[in-house]
Amino acid sequence: MKKAVHFGAGNIGRGFIGEILFENDFEIAFVDVNEAIIDALNERHSYEIEIAEDGQRHISVSGVRGINNGKNPADVVAAIAEADLITTAIGPNILPLIVKLIAQGIQARQSASNQQAIDVLACENMIGGSQFLWEEVKKHLSDNALAYAEEFVGFPNAAVDRIVPAQSHEDPLFVVVEPFKEWVVETDRMKNKKLKLEGVHYEKELTPFIERKLFSVNSGHATSAYTGAFYGAKTILEALKNERVKANVEAVLAEIRSLLIAKWDFDEKELVDYHKIIISRFENPFIVDDVTRVARTPIRKLGYDERFIRPIRELKERGLSYDNLLKTVGFVFKYTDPTDPQSVELEELLASKPLSEVIAQVTELKEVDLIAEIAATVTAL
Repeated sequence: MKKAVHFGAGNIGRGFIGEILFENDFEIAFVDVNEAIIDALNERHSYEIEIAEDGQRHISVSGVRGINNGKNPADVVAAIAEADLITTAIGPNILPLIVKLIAQGIQARQSASNQQAIDVLACENMIGGSQFLWEEVKKHLSDNALAYAEEFVGFPNAAVDRIVPAQSHEDPLFVVVEPFKEWVVETDRMKNKKLKLEGVHYEKELTPFIERKLFSVNSGHATSAYTGAFYGAKTILEALKNERVKANVEAVLAEIRSLLIAKWDFDEKELVDYHKIIISRFENPFIVDDVTRVARTPIRKLGYDERFIRPIRELKERGLSYDNLLKTVGFVFKYTDPTDPQSVELEELLASKPLSEVIAQVTELKEVDLIAEIAATVTAL
């Protein structure tokens, strides 16, 4: 049986990546610092996934174990040394915290003269996640280990898409997920091209698919949350029952379509159908997704290359409309959540500095006219 090491035993790791790895006959070592989850994995070696649809069918995932990387880092290195595949689903901000372990695992493979090619897939909501991880890992490799990694270790970028709402169950391993799932991996950076997973789509050029997903699903989902919060909604389902919220989501996706078609020559009808499916996923009655979960970390979501500012920049460069994306950015600046550190930080910045200065700081925009457009939008709300 093949062996996988997966960083992140949270809901996405268990409810998405774990399911596909299990269906491809992998033993899975989940790496995490959550003691309750790690202990439960090692006690039971299996868990249940529920699909949020009519019938609410269950999938049983077995052949799993847990490694606490905080307490047992050497066990993580040993697992990497004999793995056939490495994956992550921990969040872009956490990736730098695992690079030393991955580097040590690569060096352990080299020391064992393991010449089996292996790929490391960062399954994160970011563009170029695996390559970002590789650049960080390289900093911790000796010259010899670096040469070994360049020959035998691939870091192909990946795009993943599945809604896994925040949830709490008596069973710490039980997880509810939506029926839809999509995992796309680029082939050019793969080292082990013979290992292709059933249920995963492989593409030579991944960027169009990553941008389609990030600018459609991530931008659309966040638009639902921030617009919904502005109008008092507590869940995404409640938000989309408000005609003003749904109209803004549809308008934002229309602007996203114009960008994707201009950049990548996507078929318009296929994109329209894709976006209808996305909205239907947000409206899944079997999923209760809190606005606060989707809207958390607003400063990160206002980043220069993130789901709002990047499409706005690229639409502006092409002379295309971005009015609804701009309005949504205004909603982000108006968003408050006292339980979210970034929301509190943003609120404190807005209270202590001029609006235009805060916009420039969090978005890293240099274009004075665009900063002024955002400021005018925020002020008008």
